[in-house]
Amino acid sequence: MAISQHFPCTIISCDSMQLYRGLDIGTAKPSIEDQQQVPHALIDTITLPDQTNAVAWANLARQAITTARAAHRIPLLVGGTGMYLRALLEGFADIPPEAPAIRQRLYKIQQKHGTPWLHRMLTRLDPITAHRLPAHDSQRIQRALGVRLSSGKPLSHWLQQQPSPALIHCPIFVLDPPHEPLYPHLDARFHTMMQHGWLEEIAWLAHQSLPEDHPASRAVGYRQLLAYHHREWDLDEAIQRGIIATRQYAKRQRTWFRRQTPDAIHGDATKIRQHILQLGAVWI
Repeated sequence: MAISQHFPCTIISCDSMQLYRGLDIGTAKPSIEDQQQVPHALIDTITLPDQTNAVAWANLARQAITTARAAHRIPLLVGGTGMYLRALLEGFADIPPEAPAIRQRLYKIQQKHGTPWLHRMLTRLDPITAHRLPAHDSQRIQRALGVRLSSGKPLSHWLQQQPSPALIHCPIFVLDPPHEPLYPHLDARFHTMMQHGWLEEIAWLAHQSLPEDHPASRAVGYRQLLAYHHREWDLDEAIQRGIIATRQYAKRQRTWFRRQTPDAIHGDATKIRQHILQLGAVWI
């Protein structure tokens, strides 16, 4: 928002959860006032129970970038969903969709036997993918198994297919503050969301009749607070688990961007702002 005061920008959300209408507090969605002050895109694009994926988002992002450029505005992509960014910059192999019945069956197996059991199953069916996925990565293991059982071919096969050529070229900046202030900030942020009515949002979400494997039901924070809503945990335990999951997600984001975007500029807000303002001046 501060950068947008210097240059005409359109802020394009690169967040897999801000796409969904109704998920406002737990996704830290920009306020109505912010959206009125600066044009935003890819916010409130999907109505539950519909869901989307990285390839569909990348197509929408390309349209938003074209619209911004036509209006002589700088497209500023903001968010931490790395796989969505990768789909935009590099394209993805054409991976067939998972059969809903198979996806649901895998979820039930995971609930009954645990994620390591599914990882051993993936080791038999797709050893290449199993080798690169941690044994506790429930979502990606189920995804890989779903593709294998739905298409008859392992995910590793589809990923080896020729991906789309690079579609968008842009500099990447990674907000990467020191560890010490980050975790207390994340903890305080979680509690602030609770004070702003996150539990009411959770109650609304619980009545949307979403399948258990829907991305909105599995998102960080939402998953833990839904468990409280369904009386699986008490509130203190749900909050603590949500905070731990948030910290773990932040750590995974650091690792992903360090490995997948080696040319990115890392730094705190002051450093990143200076670089973007210098670059924006050249673009203008």
